[in-house]
This record gives sequence, structure tokens and C-alpha cells, in this order.
Amino acid sequence: MMGRVLGLCAAGLLVACGDAPAPKTETTPNTGPEAAAAPAEPYPETLRRRASAVFGVLPDEAANANNPVTEEKIVLGRMLYYDPRLSKNQDISCNSCHALDAFGVDGEATSPGHQAQRGDRNSPTVYNAALHFSQFWDGRAADVEEQAKGPVLNPVEMAMPDEESVLVVLNSIPGYPPMFAAAFPDDEDPVTFDNMANAIAAFERRLMTPSRFDAYLEGEASALTPQEVAGLEAFFETGCIQCHVGPTLGGISFQKIGRNVPYPTDDQGRFRVTGNEPDRFFFKVPSLRNVAKTGPWFHNGGVDSLPEAVRLMGKHQLGQELTPDQVETIVVFLGSLTGEVDQVYIATPELPESGPETPAPDPS
Repeated sequence: MMGRVLGLCAAGLLVACGDAPAPKTETTPNTGPEAAAAPAEPYPETLRRRASAVFGVLPDEAANANNPVTEEKIVLGRMLYYDPRLSKNQDISCNSCHALDAFGVDGEATSPGHQAQRGDRNSPTVYNAALHFSQFWDGRAADVEEQAKGPVLNPVEMAMPDEESVLVVLNSIPGYPPMFAAAFPDDEDPVTFDNMANAIAAFERRLMTPSRFDAYLEGEASALTPQEVAGLEAFFETGCIQCHVGPTLGGISFQKIGRNVPYPTDDQGRFRVTGNEPDRFFFKVPSLRNVAKTGPWFHNGGVDSLPEAVRLMGKHQLGQELTPDQVETIVVFLGSLTGEVDQVYIATPELPESGPETPAPDPS
């Protein structure tokens, strides 16, 4: 779904809370009793071990005990994700703005919704998003289950008038009620708005994109090129890891856009949700997974060059004027975060046919 308020760092890329200490470039000393016999660990391995501790490894699934993933939910959720009949004019699906065959984005600064309306925030990728600590740029949804409900009822996005209207559509399509019953066998009335969202979320919880970077973190040092390793070192040295950490390299905190140098934006960020002054201009730090494929970048999609995004974040978030070489080497490293998409898992399903009672599109 469009989720335009769901990319790159605290409304941009590489936002950092402060400078991180630069990793040492000499070999690691061995001061134990076996020092005379054991050679010092080479620096590249020290860097790899440090990166493994900071980022961890991307899991196969973002599990939720309150919504266990089952094959029945996945099959149903995949269909719902692709089904435009969940929109008022039956022309917009989740996949319209989060295209699974394009790394989960539509490549636009902001996405067109009902009657070509556009919001004011970029639609970020859905891949790996279930691992984030909250959803939307302002964090107003706790998880993908809650997030999946928002765009369907948003008048600018899919524009369905209310939950009941969604249920009328779902119940009117003969193929859906049996699928809901299979996915939610313990529910007396399984076709509900919550279950629609739970099925979509279950499907999304396995939208993971492991990359060569994960192989590197797990011990395969040759998985990254020397240039990418140098970019990883620069990523540490410039302080990017202060916010871009964990398996998704982000998505676990809010940060202020323009922390060191004010960033020109009228968007008040999380303040629009909480009304708390300390939240003004704060946004969720997005994941850097697949970042080379998910532009344009920042909360408003206002930057269409990844090197420029890196340069601007160095200035506004780190308070540094990054050199062209620093920008270039960080961008090279970011390319190693482009992951593998399971083409079978995301294959467009054959949707169940509409029934005679299925409401017609409403272009109003």
C-alpha cells in the first residue's frame, strides 16, 4: 500500500546521532600468554567482526507471536496485496505504490492515489519493513498489521469510505470467504478488516532480501569487494552507524532531520502525530537495505541522486562536508546492500473473480 507516511535516514540518508569512533587501522594486539605464538588478527577481519556485532544477520522472517505466519495466510495475503478491488475505484493495490518487482517502491517522489491525488511523503520499500520498530515515516503504526489498515481507508490513497465497505467487497468475491476461513480457522466470522490486515502483514513478514553483505557478516570475507569494504570502513568512520544499525541498517529509532545543520523542510515529522514539541522534525530512521534501488530519497522523495543524498546527510546530520572520495566509497558500500528477491514468493497471483454482487468502481 502507499504508506507514503511510512527511503533514507531520519527523513533522509545516513542520519547520525553523533560521530562514532573510527575503527583502528592497525592490527589487533594480542596480549595474552599465547601472544608469542598466535599472530595478530588482520585489520579487515577486525572490521568484519565489528560489523557483524553491529548489524547482525537478516532473519528469514519477522515473526509476530500475535499473528503467526502460516501458508494459508501467505496465500491470502499475497492476493490481497495485489488486489485493486480494495480501493474505491478498484484501480490501486498495495503493489501499486510498493511494487514487489521493483524492490518495493514505485520510483516516484510521492505516489499517485485516488483520482491521482498525491500526499506529501515518499512511499518507502515494503521489503524488510516488518523488522522496523514502528511503521510510517512518523511511526504512527506499531507494526505492519496496523500499517496495512491505513492506506485502504486513507482518502488520498485507496479511499475506501469505511471498514464495512471493505468487508462488503471481500464477501462479494466468492473465492475470498473460503480462503479467510482457511487462514483463520479459529474465528467464527473470519472475514474481518483486522484479518485482512493480518493476512497482508503475514505475507509481508517474509519479504526479506538477504544480500552479499549478509554472507560477509557471517564470515565470508570475500563476499564484498575491497572497494565495498573500504566503503564499510568509511560508513563507520563518519558516524553513520550511530543510527543505521541492526539487521536492516535502520528502522529502530527516530532522529531529527537537520540535527547539526537545519534541513529545509516544512514537514513537521512526528510532531504531526504527537503534538509534542520535542518531536518536531523527527522521523523514523529508515532501512538502508536495497537503498541503491529505492530512490528518490528522503521523506519527501526530494533527492534523486544517491551520492547527493549521502553528501547532504553528511552535512545536515553529521555536520561534515564529506569529500567526493568519502561520498563515492560510501555509495559503493551501499550497493552491497542490494539483496535477492524471491521471485516465486512475490509472483503475481491469479485473483479470485468478482461475484455478481461485487460493487462497481466508484470514481467519485
